[in-house]
This record gives sequence, C-alpha cells and structure tokens, in this order.
Amino acid sequence: MKMIKTAIFCLSLLCSSMVYAGLVNINQADASTLASELKGIGDKKAQAIVDYRTQNGSFTSIDDLQNVKGISAKTIENNRSNLSI
Repeated sequence: MKMIKTAIFCLSLLCSSMVYAGLVNINQADASTLASELKGIGDKKAQAIVDYRTQNGSFTSIDDLQNVKGISAKTIENNRSNLSI
C-alpha cells in the first residue's frame, strides 16, 4: 500500500509540473524557451518573436507581440499570465 501511495504521489508531482508553464520574459527568452513554455507557439512562431525583437528592439508591452507575424490577440490572451517584459 505504501508503494502505491508513493507512486501516486510521484505521478501527481510529474503531472503538475507538466501543466504549469513558467513565467517567460519575452525580451530575454530564446526561441526554444518560447516554444516550450507558451501555448500555441511552435518553433516557427518562437523564432519569429526572436527575429522581431532582434530587428526592432525590446518589447515595451506584452501586447506588442501582435506586431509579430502569426501572433494573434487570442494567442497573447491564452498566455498573458505566463508572459513578462
């Protein structure tokens, strides 16, 4: 019984860490971090964010992400609680 409780506890820790997305600074995160931590952002959009930032400077607002091709207001809203500048 103790072994089952331990297994359930470990599984719950594993699952909870997979659900939680960390806070991502859009002015510092690399493409890999953006793609892995944000919902609806794959490798291509993540690289577009990095490229935009390189060409135009730091974002001054989270909403500035809408200036990146392929990033919609809905994508921003789905991730707003995980984004920082």
